[in-house]
Amino acid sequence: MKRVLSLVLAATALIAPAAAVAKEPVFVPVYEKNFPDPFVLSLKDGSFIAYATNDGINLPIITSRDLVNWSPVMDPAAPTKRLDGMPTLAPWVKEGFTWAPEVMQVGGKYILYYTANHRQQDKQCLGAAVADKPTGPFVDTSAQPLVCQFELGGSIDANPFRDKDGKLYLYWKADGNRIGKPSSLWGQEMRADGLAVVGQPVDLGLGDKEEWKQRVIEAPTMIRTPDGLAMLYSGGYFGWNPDQRLSPYAMGWALCSGPLGPCTDKSAKPILYSYSAPGKEGCLSGPGHQSIFRAKGGTFISFHGWESTRGCRKAKEERELYIAPFGWENGGPVIAPSLRRNGSGERG
Repeated sequence: MKRVLSLVLAATALIAPAAAVAKEPVFVPVYEKNFPDPFVLSLKDGSFIAYATNDGINLPIITSRDLVNWSPVMDPAAPTKRLDGMPTLAPWVKEGFTWAPEVMQVGGKYILYYTANHRQQDKQCLGAAVADKPTGPFVDTSAQPLVCQFELGGSIDANPFRDKDGKLYLYWKADGNRIGKPSSLWGQEMRADGLAVVGQPVDLGLGDKEEWKQRVIEAPTMIRTPDGLAMLYSGGYFGWNPDQRLSPYAMGWALCSGPLGPCTDKSAKPILYSYSAPGKEGCLSGPGHQSIFRAKGGTFISFHGWESTRGCRKAKEERELYIAPFGWENGGPVIAPSLRRNGSGERG
């Protein structure tokens, strides 16, 4: 975890000079409020916007100019309230279970890919909502989900990807562990407008049998590497029970021969996982549900981790936002010490 690439440190300096040489602890949240399953989008004006799983509103949104100082987007009609980026849900959606949003710009529109509960089937499914602006309002009028594998327990954690030839793809998790079946990662090509899938869904060949995954593999993130394609993912139980020293949630990766695989797992052990070293390296519990994005000449990773006490015990029932430089070294991913606000280095 301590390996640091010169290129990612240079990128860090462009964003936050005070954090270019990380102090202990290694990982510190940049947003110390509940913001689970974060996805960060770089905007053309040099700012950043992030989306999260529902937290009182369907689609929480925060923004930043520097990646280290974040503020919630407020509702212009009610300035004391947070803006809900998707205030009206699709006809098939049950209120209260909108998870894991990711946004891609397609043409002049912004498309939100999200997970939500199917009213009739009581399983999580994938939807797509459209907006003219990255802050929404995102609208989905579809009578049925974009993707839902009811027989496999449902489908969650949508991840859109644009390949170098311009073709669009969607990745997700078949939610098998919800019904006592194996969980797995799938992909399918999308129509050019990003609002429908085409062809047949493909099992990417990544399973949940490694011990650290605890029969859960989820949160796929397809990325382009110097040598081809790779997929990051999360595994293990996402929570942090009172009787656990730390959350078992962690992050792994695989190499993929093409946008629809097959993919070869490279994580007999996770690449980012919980650890406890209070007072020195700090504490990280349940890191996962990552997104990768470009910013000012560098590449970064966002992920969430559980809020912890100074002694590395469970604090509030909240998952906080972390951002760190991300690179590729010796054929594999490298995550550098995280960005941090001035004065936040003592918190871990």
